[in-house]
Amino acid sequence: MELQQMRYVVAVAEAANFTRAAERCHVVQSALSHQIKRLEHELGATLFARTSRRVSLTPAGEAFLPAARQALEAAERAAADAAATVGEVRGRLRVGVIPTVAAVDVPAALRDLRRRHPQVRVALRTGASDKLTADVANGQLDVAFLGLPSTARPTGVRSHELARERLVAVLAPDHHLAGAKDLDLADLAAEPFVDFPYGSAGRAQTDQAFARSGLSRDVAFEVTDAPLMAQVIRHGLAIGFLPATYLQRAPELSGLATATVSNAPSRVEYVVWGKAGPTPATRAFLTAIGLPPTPAA
Repeated sequence: MELQQMRYVVAVAEAANFTRAAERCHVVQSALSHQIKRLEHELGATLFARTSRRVSLTPAGEAFLPAARQALEAAERAAADAAATVGEVRGRLRVGVIPTVAAVDVPAALRDLRRRHPQVRVALRTGASDKLTADVANGQLDVAFLGLPSTARPTGVRSHELARERLVAVLAPDHHLAGAKDLDLADLAAEPFVDFPYGSAGRAQTDQAFARSGLSRDVAFEVTDAPLMAQVIRHGLAIGFLPATYLQRAPELSGLATATVSNAPSRVEYVVWGKAGPTPATRAFLTAIGLPPTPAA
């Protein structure tokens, strides 16, 4: 059994098509098909059910795929670790970010990383903090940037606190509270709100602040990202809470009004990585955002 054969199996499983898998692996389809047939013969089991219209994994293929992925990841990590001993950083870097990350300029950090280590290949993914944390914990991501309520900490991963910040109320420019200062949550409780989905870390920040003040509110609109939240606010449909630092960096939020709230929700931004320790590419990226070469847990 060869690593290249495993790569071909993973490619076919992900593409569900032999032709697209061969293109992805930069080989002719006949060579890819031949190697997979050789592997199936060695295993004594068929990995793919092939029809004229689609390709799908057999039960044997479903059983084979997770371990094949782990073997490929282990081989890639071994090569990257060996290269790092002679000062060469390479391999994959899988980064997860919340849509409202503000404590770190992630594109600028990636620019610096690429200048120093051009052989690193980067994959970026956005998502909610709880999902990104889980993906780092189970090895699907190398590093992630989170925003959590001040009452929570990341679990199952190593972490470093980046910043703490109060949120500001964001309103339509013609809202009667636009530009107000030192409001209280009670001044906003009767307004319709737009917020992130119930149960998410982004939503919990504001839910907890209202609960601590003994107040309830009407979340009339739920959205999955800040740009969509901005559209709802801009049309005067609702108000929302967002980090002030993020507002300064997000062009899609320009023109919206803000108001400061004395007992506003707050959040803590973290960067997290796996408990097994950072890969060479992850260590280089953590250095690019200003952390020490071997950051503490």
